[in-house]
Amino acid sequence: MWIDTHCHTKYSYDNWLEPLDLIRRAKALGLDGSVITEHYSYEASAPVEQVGRDEGYLILRGVEIATDRGHLLAYGVEDDGWNLWGRDSYLPLEEVIERINDLGGICAPAHPFRNVGLASLMEGLLDLKDIAAVESHNGVNADSDNDLAISASSHLGLPTLGGSDCHKTVAVGRCATEFSQPVHDMASFIAAVKAGACRGAYYPGYRAGT
Repeated sequence: MWIDTHCHTKYSYDNWLEPLDLIRRAKALGLDGSVITEHYSYEASAPVEQVGRDEGYLILRGVEIATDRGHLLAYGVEDDGWNLWGRDSYLPLEEVIERINDLGGICAPAHPFRNVGLASLMEGLLDLKDIAAVESHNGVNADSDNDLAISASSHLGLPTLGGSDCHKTVAVGRCATEFSQPVHDMASFIAAVKAGACRGAYYPGYRAGT
């Protein structure tokens, strides 16, 4: 099954993507589910979950966290109590990973080789501990950045994830994750990642258009 594991809607407050448009586009492309990872907040994505239920489509929820060494995808938290720092950006990467793991969640660096200035992970990925996977395929990245992430994840022996990082409808499904065991909720999602039963890819069902 194919799940887009990195999606944003208007609840990230950096775009105007309606959840219903995301979900209907994902269904049209043949995706089996999407994970909404709004910036900074897990709780912000709550309305999207209901839209997914109404549409009969699997919506899971995580959060994208801006740290002092790049962005981090966190899965398995249940509220915004993960944030002990009282701010949205430049959180301490290693401490955030430890916090998410302590809460029973998992972490995967998002677009690790995308240069976003001083707070970029880049080759520091190779020394990072206690992550469960690497986002190897990001739909917004240059292919060369994805190639570096693919190589690094292989070197680290970690599972890979693929996500569109969509902020507009046309971007939905550009990259996705193929799961080789069933995913029907966040617990089974995390179990599949920990088992290595997933791989990031350029989603073969993607097509451009509005």
